[in-house]
Amino acid sequence: PFGPFFSPIHLDHNTVSALNWIKETSDQQSLSPTTKTTQKHYCDYEHQTLSKREQAEEESLFAAIQWPNPPVGKIPFVRSTDPAHSNFVIVNSNVRFKVGDQLEVRVHMKDFQGKPKQYGGDYIQARIHSPLLKAGATGRVVDDQNGFYKVFFTLLWPGEVRVSMSLVHPSEGIQVLQRLREERPDRVYFKSLFRSGSTSETTVCNVCLPGDLPVCNFTDLYTGEPWFCYKPRKLSCASRINHAKGGYQKDLLTPSESLFFQTDVNIKVPILPSGPDSVTVELLGFTANLDRSQGPAVFPLGYYYQDKWRPRTRWIRHFNKTADISECLQGKVVHFFGDSTIRQWFEYLTTFVPDLVEFNLGSPKNVGPFMSVDLKHNVLLKFRCHGPPIRFTTVFSSELHYIANELNGIVGGRNTVIAITIWSHFSTFPVEVYIRRLRNIRRSIILLLDRSPKTLVVIRTANVQELGPEVSLFNSDWYSLQLDTIMRKMFSGIAVFFVDAWEMSLAHYLPHNLHPQDVIIKNQIDAFLSFVCPSET
Repeated sequence: PFGPFFSPIHLDHNTVSALNWIKETSDQQSLSPTTKTTQKHYCDYEHQTLSKREQAEEESLFAAIQWPNPPVGKIPFVRSTDPAHSNFVIVNSNVRFKVGDQLEVRVHMKDFQGKPKQYGGDYIQARIHSPLLKAGATGRVVDDQNGFYKVFFTLLWPGEVRVSMSLVHPSEGIQVLQRLREERPDRVYFKSLFRSGSTSETTVCNVCLPGDLPVCNFTDLYTGEPWFCYKPRKLSCASRINHAKGGYQKDLLTPSESLFFQTDVNIKVPILPSGPDSVTVELLGFTANLDRSQGPAVFPLGYYYQDKWRPRTRWIRHFNKTADISECLQGKVVHFFGDSTIRQWFEYLTTFVPDLVEFNLGSPKNVGPFMSVDLKHNVLLKFRCHGPPIRFTTVFSSELHYIANELNGIVGGRNTVIAITIWSHFSTFPVEVYIRRLRNIRRSIILLLDRSPKTLVVIRTANVQELGPEVSLFNSDWYSLQLDTIMRKMFSGIAVFFVDAWEMSLAHYLPHNLHPQDVIIKNQIDAFLSFVCPSET
């Protein structure tokens, strides 16, 4: 009972071969009614039946997110990575660099005793920046798996360019994150209210429910997406009223493991240079084609200059006037599907464009669904959250819709724009749960683009966020990076466009935030609208 799969073949809007796969696999779906009380496997994702193509793709995805582990056995805290003892060196820092040159930085990791690390697996985030120019770009980290790391930057603007490194997590901490992902998928739990007349009960819900208690099977009939709640003692499964975040499990770590997650010690702590931390970059004589790099190997995909995002593989328009946005969206229906990070797009446009007025649907604050209308320019914006797992306060059961099913109900066409993001609420689950969700969404996108090739589909990637000892166990950037890698790989080769929120949040000077500030959102919106209304030049 699991959603059909598509190989990531290179497609334009002509999706004939992919549609053959739909026909071959669509007959396989056979599900019990959503309100049936059932005994089930714990955990459901461990018992998926995959086709050979699905299995091959899953193996390639696992290979793409493979992460080096520390040596077998418990590593004492004093022998774990200490960013304060570690350092980085700019290779050839005294050379006269030109715009377009590569810059190499070497990072040497040491432990809390000052001894060199002998293995890799640390998670490093790297950027170059020029504060006065409000310029910034990310770096590519290569793990030599011996305590040394190479970081490569492309120098994209002239002037003094500084290098910044930070240790997000030591390898010993990432090993703990991996354990939690596999062993504690219940560490964020959910609940539902069941009510009939004056009787009400609340029970715990999740993708996985341990134990032998009776459960209500709310597995989606169309996608096969699993969801279960413990059955109320007195009420039927059909009496479910809503879905909500239950809470976060405590005491997940042993005392020794908790040492790997300390603010100002080993979570997003700067690694300092031994020597200069900047280089001087001179302007090239001719720069017209510098930013039009092509091919999958382009890195970084963009950079900030004067606080404006400049993608390197395409042109971007900057929509500074509300009239320009209204003109771009005239006659269009825009669907935003996903979590609160894409709800920010809906909120930004509704606030920034005076002619867009939110229509009060009576929806719960921050949950939705939401709708804004511009009657003058015939524009309709809609936001709807993705289906469970979702850590929102309270979502009515009738509003728990899966993105794949929503896409199947959209006619599409040249005036239909769809923007999707789905990542943050899956970080506590084994990646098989996320892979299945993306398979279903991908299937529906391919069907939509086949029946309506002029439909525009944009994917917003994950972004980095502020981390502390507790947040790291549920929403670490390392979890987000793993999911983002899977998402990009699964959606490569089909006719969707990406707004790279990851680089746009990591390259910027503002502190990391799950919900980036308006200057970053504005740049994301500019990138998004540049797909809707490409520059004519």
